[in-house]
Amino acid sequence: MGHRAEPEHTHPEQVPVQAALAALADPVRLRLVRELAAAGDWERACGTFDVPVGKAALSHHFAVLRSAGLLEQRDQGPRRVNRLRRAEFEARFPGLLELVLREETAGGTGGE
Repeated sequence: MGHRAEPEHTHPEQVPVQAALAALADPVRLRLVRELAAAGDWERACGTFDVPVGKAALSHHFAVLRSAGLLEQRDQGPRRVNRLRRAEFEARFPGLLELVLREETAGGTGGE
């Protein structure tokens, strides 16, 4: 079996606000971030998220979140586990993640 490459990460200090907002604007990525926020660091493997996309699309969404400085990933055996970079992202964009995480209960777009 082949060895997969380690994921590339972008530190939030290197992320423009437009990239952070674009990453969080997608409903699938927002769901991934919310599920990660509800879990402990390194608890969630990539295949454990309840999102309506295939494996290739899910990999793309994880890559976008990594490049936006929101997500850190590492391999644990055959699993790739995830950590929301909450503290680092908060230092770069104070209040943004908290606002996004609570937006769901504040009557965001697309509701009834």
